[in-house]
Amino acid sequence: MNYDVELSEEAESFLFSLDNKEARRIIAKLETAARDPLRYFKRLKGRHEYKLRVGNYRLIAHILHEQKKVVVIAMGHRRNVYKK
Repeated sequence: MNYDVELSEEAESFLFSLDNKEARRIIAKLETAARDPLRYFKRLKGRHEYKLRVGNYRLIAHILHEQKKVVVIAMGHRRNVYKK
């Protein structure tokens, strides 16, 4: 039941700006979460998006069950990723 993972331009550019260790850690967590998104992603209160914790970083995503796709729309440090 693997879901496809798609990154927005903003999320992709943030991922490439990180050092290799952190970027690999985020990619590994995304690959794991793609197997069962509802186990790893938590719904944001009052919003339709979901979040995924990876250390001090958060990934904000839409989970499209019909297309079996996870669309990461934002990625950033936990202190400012929710302000967007």
